[in-house]
Amino acid sequence: MANAQLPDELRLFIQQLRAQFEGFASRGLGIGLMVAIVILLWSSWYTVQPEETAVVQRVGRLARSAGPGLHFKLPFGIETVTTVPTARVLKEEFGFRTLAAGRRTSYEKGDFSNESLMLTGDLNVIDVQWIVQYRIEDPVRYLFKVREQRETFRDIGEAVMRRVVGNRLGSDVLTVGRVAISSEVKEEMQKVLSEYDTGIRLVTVELQDVTPPDPVKPAFNEVNESRQDLERMVNQAQEQANKLIPKASGEAKQVIAEAEGYATERVNQARGEAARFTSVLAEYQRVPEVTRRRLYLEAVSAVIDKAKGVYVVDKDQRALVPWLSLDSAQTPPPLKNPKEETKP
Repeated sequence: MANAQLPDELRLFIQQLRAQFEGFASRGLGIGLMVAIVILLWSSWYTVQPEETAVVQRVGRLARSAGPGLHFKLPFGIETVTTVPTARVLKEEFGFRTLAAGRRTSYEKGDFSNESLMLTGDLNVIDVQWIVQYRIEDPVRYLFKVREQRETFRDIGEAVMRRVVGNRLGSDVLTVGRVAISSEVKEEMQKVLSEYDTGIRLVTVELQDVTPPDPVKPAFNEVNESRQDLERMVNQAQEQANKLIPKASGEAKQVIAEAEGYATERVNQARGEAARFTSVLAEYQRVPEVTRRRLYLEAVSAVIDKAKGVYVVDKDQRALVPWLSLDSAQTPPPLKNPKEETKP
């Protein structure tokens, strides 16, 4: 009745407005329905990369794990997915930070001395920088057994490294003890991580740079140079000793061997002469005349063998008999009578 009293123009306007509102409501309902369908489809699937493992939670409770590939889940946040890089080697840096990977190695500028400065067993302060590489072998334990996994991991690494370094001398940490320290830190860290049930498996622990603090570096360098000079001189002396001692030992052995050979020769010669004298004595006692003559002839032939010439002298003869040349190449000159040379 109220509408009948309204003017025709106003009534027509109200009818047009009502028709437009009904069309807008129908279009809005269709758009909302499409949006709901898109959200439903978008929240019903997820993709896991080859190096990852997915952990699915249903209303906050652990439901299942999924490997790489395309998977479906309950939509609208009923099931949530968290991916963990289980097939990738992760690392944590202590005392320094590396900038973006894949480029030339560069380091972030900053003061990380609160991580790297440590006190050794002999009360020296050194700057230790190291890297810990690890893998997540159990994503469920990694996500739900420990809160703030990265911070806990770094705290464990720093605490273990400080304890190990604090039990050693500063010179060992700076020089020969680096490999042993890395092995011990890895073993201790893995023990703690296993006790905390973190699901982490260590790959390696490497000491990157171990140096004294900047204010004492000049003095430390001088000490190192002195130690290097000492080692060099000791090595040179050892080399000289290794060269001279075997030589002297060889010469001594040679002299001893020559003396022993000479002694053996002299003893054998003396024994031979004694045996010869004994045999000659026996012959002389048996036939003295023959033996005396034979010895005389042997002595004369030994003397003649060494002589170049022989003179035969007779006291009753006036002229000298020419000397007998034992060398066939020489001809003896004629000798004159000395008495004839003295005549006027």
